[in-house]
Amino acid sequence: MLWSDPENKPPKELRDAENMMRRAGLVLALAMVVAMFVLGTR
Repeated sequence: MLWSDPENKPPKELRDAENMMRRAGLVLALAMVVAMFVLGTR
């Protein structure tokens, strides 16, 4: 890396979208666990 090279950072919109997708994935996984638990107790 040269000191004159631009920093290798994604733009803010991309980072925000990544965080939103990660959060949505966590919520979806949690919902699946809860659904499995509810269906298993019936």
